[in-house]
Amino acid sequence: MKKFLKLFQIVTLLLLINLQSFAAEKVDYLKTDWSFKGLFGKFDRASLQRGYQVYTEVCAACHSMKYLSYRNLAEEGGPEFSVDQAKAIAASFEVVDGPNADGEMFTRPAKLSDKFVMPYENEKAAQAANGGAYPPDMSVLVKARGGGVDYIYSLLQGYEEAPSGITLDEGVHYNKFMYGNKIKMAAPLSDGIVEYGDGTIASVEQMSKDVTSFLMWAAEPHLEARHKMGFKAIVYLIILTTLVYFSMKKIWSRVKSEV
Repeated sequence: MKKFLKLFQIVTLLLLINLQSFAAEKVDYLKTDWSFKGLFGKFDRASLQRGYQVYTEVCAACHSMKYLSYRNLAEEGGPEFSVDQAKAIAASFEVVDGPNADGEMFTRPAKLSDKFVMPYENEKAAQAANGGAYPPDMSVLVKARGGGVDYIYSLLQGYEEAPSGITLDEGVHYNKFMYGNKIKMAAPLSDGIVEYGDGTIASVEQMSKDVTSFLMWAAEPHLEARHKMGFKAIVYLIILTTLVYFSMKKIWSRVKSEV
């Protein structure tokens, strides 16, 4: 009995600690209207294209997207660049290929079938260039972080001066939405850091929303197809349920009449 009580106390203590940790980590993220939310949600094509621009001009210097190919940029359900635009985007990057007939490696313009060019040759090179911190791959970053799109959107806008009493090491920045409030990445966005081709004002808030939408698409490229399939399944179930209801009603009406 004593062993049972002791075990019960330990389990209770662990549960309380976990609940306190959860309460301490709970953060009210910034909110915005995401076009892809809900049963009928769809990606905003213009926002995805702007988000790709932000990723390319700001994020790609450190963060890779190793699961995306340039052809994905022209596929249905995504940014939907034209094929020619996607080819031009790919050709603006160089990739290492080979070996050639002489057994040597060579560089060539990227093609639609190539994966997004990596900013560093390997993880060690990435860490060495970023003070020991490894910039995470962004392909599925939205799914890998608690809070999803709201977390990424908030993090990009959460940089501010550290409150009094909080000491930051050299190269560390304060972000009120980061776990522990300390982050090695400096604020990547500032007003006007990119120039949108469609005339949209490139505020920090707008760029945060656009690049987060792009990251959401990268993590769930078939989201729209899944939404369509879900809607069709619901319609099918409604029709099936209606048919079953009237069939059962007809069958039971016969049973009652016989009685």
